[in-house]
Amino acid sequence: QVQLVESGGGLVQAGGSVRLSCVVSGLTFTSYRMGWFRRAPGQEREPVATINLSGRNQWYRNQWTPDSVKDRFTISRDNAKNTVYLQMNNLNAEDTAFYYCNFKRGAGSLTDWHAVDFGFWGQGTQVTVSS
Repeated sequence: QVQLVESGGGLVQAGGSVRLSCVVSGLTFTSYRMGWFRRAPGQEREPVATINLSGRNQWYRNQWTPDSVKDRFTISRDNAKNTVYLQMNNLNAEDTAFYYCNFKRGAGSLTDWHAVDFGFWGQGTQVTVSS
């Protein structure tokens, strides 16, 4: 049985940092791309960052636009620990959301990730940024 256990969220002041973790069990971690999603209050769940099998390639939301999280967030993975991380720096109020991880089998696109494609989610971890 696959389990996704997210942790690391909390209340943080604007400009602060948090590091989210997602421990995955029940599958061969190295065979899956990983990604982080978030759902802000009143918003749809949206992809934030994804990472390939080896961890060498990443994608970030709106990474070619000025409002990208690419300069503030870093996704990484530790294949020995079956864990994917999301380091979030210089947080602002718009980052307030529940954060979730998920997975896709095999090598493939890091950009074609949509929340509706996933039928299984962990409990998520809440990040609240205070101004």
